[in-house]
Amino acid sequence: MAVVVRMLLSRILALIPLLLGVILFVFVVMRFAPTDPALAAFDGANATAEQLQRFREENGLLDPLPLQYVHFVWHLLQGDFGTSVITKQPVGQTIATALPLTVQLTLLGLVIALVAALVLGVTSALFRDRWPDKLIRVVTLAGVAAPAFWVALLLVQWLAVGQGLFPTSGYVSPADSVGGWLNSLALPAVSLALPVAAQLTRVIRTSMVEELDKDYVRTARGGGLPPVVVVGRNVLRNALVTPLTVLGLRVGYLLGGAVVIETMFALPGMGQNMIQAVTDGDTAKVQGFVITIAIGFVLVNLVVDVLYLIANPRLRSHA
Repeated sequence: MAVVVRMLLSRILALIPLLLGVILFVFVVMRFAPTDPALAAFDGANATAEQLQRFREENGLLDPLPLQYVHFVWHLLQGDFGTSVITKQPVGQTIATALPLTVQLTLLGLVIALVAALVLGVTSALFRDRWPDKLIRVVTLAGVAAPAFWVALLLVQWLAVGQGLFPTSGYVSPADSVGGWLNSLALPAVSLALPVAAQLTRVIRTSMVEELDKDYVRTARGGGLPPVVVVGRNVLRNALVTPLTVLGLRVGYLLGGAVVIETMFALPGMGQNMIQAVTDGDTAKVQGFVITIAIGFVLVNLVVDVLYLIANPRLRSHA
């Protein structure tokens, strides 16, 4: 337990410079973007040069970049993401409203991807080089090559427009109706999950095949242990260590894919709000959304590191 705590602390300490670097990157990119926050604030009105200058002075846009960065980080540490120049509302308030939907979509997509990948990956490994394995490998190869937005278009055309089974857009809160919530997020979540499920299936199959070829599996089978016990208690547990390392990156893919999927299905989450902020030239909103997604990605990978540490006793012994 002490080893786990020590390695967890070391991971957390390593995240600090990483997060500062991410914040610096976002800050610099937005400062050198062609969008002028002063012009965006007046929303096309014929502002005078004096009004634009006064806005820049009041918001610190004329300060040296290092000083602007220090002020930006200091406000972030206090939970202040700034104020939208368009809506005049705190960005943190908008994030608090939009983030839950994006988290729901990402988690639902992750659950679908994990269940599908486990079933298909294990089945493919157990029927290695037979027709189920060959069929699953062809299907997953197509899934890896298919981007989420293309899958979404096909699902909308087939299941929403053609069959009328699901809505083409809109969101229902789970507080209003759990069934309506699942119905509104079904197509977006499946669109996100399918490419991830295809990638994880191939990783799980490869890991399972390597584990099934090891001596302890042949010994257990020769000792008369039922295949369900051998696969369920030993092979599957050991084989899932490697896919854990891929899982963190795939969750990052889900978070990034949600930006496009939310826009396609008119879901009022982080993605749709961020694209609208880019269109409006709302620098504060774009910074807040990107940093929030980046922090989420980093935290997910921290959780995956901890799970990998718990699942891999050899790593703990080396520590």
